[in-house]
Amino acid sequence: MSTYMPKAGDITRSWYVLDAEGKPLGKVAVEAAVLLRGKHKPTFTPHADCGDHVIIINAAKTVLTGKKLEQKKYYHFTGYIGNLKEVKYSVLMKSKPEFAVKKAVKGMIPDTVIGRKALTRLRVYRGPEHKNEAQKPEIRKF
Repeated sequence: MSTYMPKAGDITRSWYVLDAEGKPLGKVAVEAAVLLRGKHKPTFTPHADCGDHVIIINAAKTVLTGKKLEQKKYYHFTGYIGNLKEVKYSVLMKSKPEFAVKKAVKGMIPDTVIGRKALTRLRVYRGPEHKNEAQKPEIRKF
């Protein structure tokens, strides 16, 4: 018996909604990364992009366990000497919770061409409403 290799035309992409309300940030990111890569499908192959579209709602209501809200920091470098900026996650979750969720998912996706393409299928919304009702997304429990 030969091994099945999916082709670009054979891949069907579904739409999923993940409700992040009251769930830990890491658990939401893991579930989104699995769906974006397509690892939940029996036809998964690491060299083919066979993932689905993911919509994460209620990003502002995700939780960080332990003391991460006060101790964990997001760093970015502006490009100028001495300008390494740091922002606590307590500030980041109040001002830009969508960015914090996207950053967590990005850390769980491989840094390859396929991984970057998978991240374009991720949509994160602060509240319970989203703009993708026309695609008839399936609500995914996790």
